[in-house]
Amino acid sequence: MTKVKICGLSSKEAVKQAVKCRADYIGFVFAKSKRQVGLKQASYLAQFVPKTVQKVGVFVSPTLRELKEAIRTVPLDMVQIHGECDDSLFNHLDVPSIRAIPVHQILEDIDTQADYLLFDAPLAGSGKTFDWDLLKDKTISKPYFLAGGLTGDNVREAITFFHPDGVDVSSGVETDGQKDLEKIARFIESVKQ
Repeated sequence: MTKVKICGLSSKEAVKQAVKCRADYIGFVFAKSKRQVGLKQASYLAQFVPKTVQKVGVFVSPTLRELKEAIRTVPLDMVQIHGECDDSLFNHLDVPSIRAIPVHQILEDIDTQADYLLFDAPLAGSGKTFDWDLLKDKTISKPYFLAGGLTGDNVREAITFFHPDGVDVSSGVETDGQKDLEKIARFIESVKQ
């Protein structure tokens, strides 16, 4: 069964809805963006997430210190890293890690110490898909998530095309820049059916 990550959550209502609808992962964005939350807010929201659901911190080019502080404070079950980073960072983490890879050309071999990969559009959180054919014949040796422009309308097609370990959505469950509880339910239902 493909797992579901609902990302960019910043309200108690959205977190509770994602949990109720059986999301497998809840993503808190710590990078500068309209979805950014601080450690205090994420820690508050984390209390509405049961142990059966993984809390993922999303970062862009973080330091090891930033990661460890967030893992301890929130607490986080996983971290997801976008942007530039020293790959040796992954060896110093106490939780599983996800390395985000923007797909805008055919990828060379991906060599990372991260536990998972996440294939995303060149501009994460933009609501745009990448050219799926760029990954079509690629042998991917690690478990991976698919992101980038997924919605309740296209996620089944994406799962059929890729057979990813998980799918990740943020803007695809928003209306006017806010998480939409109905869209969260519909997206998760589309994956789990």
